Amino acid sequence: MIEMTLAEVATVTGGTLHRITEAEAEATAVTAVEFDSRRVGPGGLFLALPGERADGHDFAAGAVTRGAAAVLAGRPVDAPAVIAPPVEARDAGTYLGAVDPDGHGAAVLAALGRLTRHVLGALPGLAVVGITGSAGKTSTKDLVAAVLAPLGRTVAPPESFNNELGTPYTALRADATTRHLVLEFSARGAGHIAALCAVAPPRIGVVLNVGSAHLGEFGSRAGIAAAKGELVEALPPGDLPGERGGVAVLNADDDLVAAMATRTPARVVTFGRSAGADVRAEEVRTDAGRASFRLVTPAGEADVALQLVGEHQISNALAAAAVALELGATPGQVAAALSAAVPASRWRMEVTERPDGVTIVNDAYNANPEAMAAAISALSALAGPDRRAWAVLGPMAEIGDGAADAHAAATGRARAAGVERVVAVGAPEYGPDAEHVDDVGAALDLLRAELGAGDVVLVKASRSAGLERVAAGLLQSEGLVRR
Repeated sequence: MIEMTLAEVATVTGGTLHRITEAEAEATAVTAVEFDSRRVGPGGLFLALPGERADGHDFAAGAVTRGAAAVLAGRPVDAPAVIAPPVEARDAGTYLGAVDPDGHGAAVLAALGRLTRHVLGALPGLAVVGITGSAGKTSTKDLVAAVLAPLGRTVAPPESFNNELGTPYTALRADATTRHLVLEFSARGAGHIAALCAVAPPRIGVVLNVGSAHLGEFGSRAGIAAAKGELVEALPPGDLPGERGGVAVLNADDDLVAAMATRTPARVVTFGRSAGADVRAEEVRTDAGRASFRLVTPAGEADVALQLVGEHQISNALAAAAVALELGATPGQVAAALSAAVPASRWRMEVTERPDGVTIVNDAYNANPEAMAAAISALSALAGPDRRAWAVLGPMAEIGDGAADAHAAATGRARAAGVERVVAVGAPEYGPDAEHVDDVGAALDLLRAELGAGDVVLVKASRSAGLERVAAGLLQSEGLVRR
C-alpha cells in the first residue's frame, strides 16, 4: 500500500476521526490494512468487521496495543479510529447479511472500497487484471501471477480472496513498485462483479467459463453469464492510447463466454482449443494426468509441459498466456513460466504421494458439476489402467434444483471413467452406485482399512463440507512426496 496519513484516510473514506486529534492524524502513517487483529503490525489500519462468531469492533483496542496505527470502524470503539459514514438502509447488510444487522460492516466495506479506488488511482502504471468464471478462477489467478512475475513485481490474492473484502484487501497490497495486480472476481448475485470492478477497475478482464456454480442463486446459466459479463462491461475502451486500452480475454470454447465480445468496449482476445482462437493449444498430449501442448499465438509458438494435474488446466494456462502476451511477455517466456508452475493455492489438485505408494489428490476447496467432471477426468488419467482409483466426494453446494441429478451424474461419470470406489461423504444424492458414509471420521475409517499400495484417491467437495480433513488424515505420515 502507498503510505498515507490517517488524516488522508479519513478524507478519502469520508470518515470522521475518533479519539485522535487532526494534528495526531496528520502525523500518523498508514501503510497497510488488516482484518485479523492478531496479524496487525506497525502502520496497519485494522478493519473492524462483524463476523459470524465475533465482532471486530470488540478487538479494536487490542489491535492498537499490538501496533496498529488506528482502526477503520463502523461505530465508536475504544481506540484511535476513523469512523466510516453509515450506509443507506437499503445497503446495510447487502454483503454480510444477518451478521451485520446495523450496517456497521457494510459501512466499513464501503469505506474500504473508497480507499482502494483512491490508492489504485494513484498508481497509473499498474496493470490490473480481473478474472472470473464458474470454475478455475484461483488456478488461473495463480498461473497469471506466475507468468507475470518475471516481467515485474506482481500482487495476487492469497488463496481465494475474491469478494467485497478480499478484493480490496488484496488490491491494497500494491504500491509504487508493483507492475501487475491480479484479482479474482466472484459473484453471489447480479451486480456483485460490477461493484468489485468499481472498487478495483481492471484493464484486462478474463472470463473463463459459464457453468453451474451458484446456479441456485442465478436460476440459469444465462443468469450466470449475465453476471460474469459485468467484468467485460466494466473494462475501458480498447482504443485508448498507450497501455490504457482495455482487453477482454474470452474463452472461445465456451459459447456463452464468446458471446460476451458484444458486451464490451474493450479489444477482444480469445483463447482455447478452437482453431479460431487467438491463443490456442495444438498437438495436445497427456502423460499421467499432466498435459503438454504447442502454444500457438499471433506472436509465435512455443512448447508447454504443465506440471499441474488435469487436462482442464490447459484452458487455464491459455488464459494466463493471453494475459501475459498482452503485458509484454514473449511466447518463450510464457511457455517457460507455465511449464515451471506448480500449485500455489492449497486444496486445489494438490497431489501428494505417501511412502506406501498411495497418491492423494486434495481438490477439496470447492466443487461444482464442471469442476467435478474435470477432477474425475484427472483422477482417471493419474491412475491409468494399472492403479485403483477412489473418488471421495462430498456435497456440491449452491447448484439449485438440479443438485440431485448433478450428484448422480458425477457418480456415473466416475464409474464410466474407471473409478473403482466412489465414496460419498454425507451426500446421499450421489445415489446407490456410491458407497455412503456419514462423515469425515467414517470416511477415514473406511479408507485406512481398505486402501492398498498404489491406489489413487481424489478428495473433492464444496468448501462447506470440510473434506480437506479427509486428505489431511490420510497424509499424517512422514516422507511424503509432492508430485
